[in-house]
Amino acid sequence: MRRLLTAACTLVALPLGAQRPSHWLATWSPSPSAASVIPPRDSTDRVPTYVDRTVRQIVRTTLGGDSVRIRLTNEYGERALVIGAAHIAVRDSGTAVRVATDKAITFAGRTTVTLRPGAVMISDPIAFKVPALTDIAVSLWLKDTIRTTTQHALGLQTNYVSAHGDFTAAARFQPDTTIARWLWLTGVDVVNARATGVIVTIGNSITDGFRSTPDSNSRWPDVLARRLLSSSEPPKAVVNAGISGNRVLAPVAGPSALSRFDRDVLMQPGVTHVILLEAINDLSRGTGSADPRDTVSAQDIIAGYQQLITRAHERGLVIFGATLTPVGGMNRPTTAAVDTKRRAVNDWIRTSRAFDGVIDFEAATRDPSQPDRFLPAYDSGDHLHPNDAGYKAMGDAIDLTIFRKKRP
Repeated sequence: MRRLLTAACTLVALPLGAQRPSHWLATWSPSPSAASVIPPRDSTDRVPTYVDRTVRQIVRTTLGGDSVRIRLTNEYGERALVIGAAHIAVRDSGTAVRVATDKAITFAGRTTVTLRPGAVMISDPIAFKVPALTDIAVSLWLKDTIRTTTQHALGLQTNYVSAHGDFTAAARFQPDTTIARWLWLTGVDVVNARATGVIVTIGNSITDGFRSTPDSNSRWPDVLARRLLSSSEPPKAVVNAGISGNRVLAPVAGPSALSRFDRDVLMQPGVTHVILLEAINDLSRGTGSADPRDTVSAQDIIAGYQQLITRAHERGLVIFGATLTPVGGMNRPTTAAVDTKRRAVNDWIRTSRAFDGVIDFEAATRDPSQPDRFLPAYDSGDHLHPNDAGYKAMGDAIDLTIFRKKRP
């Protein structure tokens, strides 16, 4: 009996390296939402349907690594998503990839995968030298008919759809069309032994990068990622969980922050820090309406923030509150009322000490002579969203040393 026990112990006494699972960190992850409901039979369906097409999607890494995997979702699908083949490679330009880097992607050892409606799938790990701050191409061959109902709508990135056929392993192909959104691809993760975590930025269009230059990676989280990885600070990834039009309290463009916080923040592999910048779309809702149920107050937003802070802290995450940027000059009758509430929310963010720290985006972007407005050099023209220079000012305003902070 003792001999048997000794043998059993010998079998489980694996080398130290084999006992520790790979520590995955998200290097890129857009937040998905539903493209549309199923249209009536007599309507024009603006949601494309693909069959026997290859979609080559371009992903900009933040953190690099030695291994890679992808995450797919059919969360809002009406039918099964059938992927006949998938590849990953470093992108050269356009649809072209660097052939020497091309790798087939498998799922449980198989080159094909079917995602039923609502399903999420993680690929097998791939030994792949992932460069930091580099374009990666993920190619999916859509073998069966599928409507593109699961997507991240504001990609600000040119992605490519082929003519009929499997072009996943092609060095390049002539696209049949291009799209500026990400479809079904919800994450790219890496293994990096030097990295110390992942920062998730959650918000609305100002985090999503609306009115920044397409294909330029000029969103403020992009600026933050570049600064972090070129600094002496321990390396961290930056994940953009912005959805244009999003709200804290209610679903409009995608699920609300309260609804999607678990999916888009708490479940991100390797997450350690969160930056929250959201509420303008809530505060604009119903302002001036005769029905008080339509109106969102500053206190409503603060209560929502407190919920998110509690949930982050319960998972041991550090969460920073970002002040809301100026809205003056939006040319809406209710702008003054919205701005009053915006300033009340910002006062609470700065003084309550409920967050683990404050990032003052308002101070970084406002016009000193008209504090309720953007500095003209930072205004995209709609007086609500920054331009590239404004987004850079936001990213540059963040003190990188705050990410050294850990929850007790």
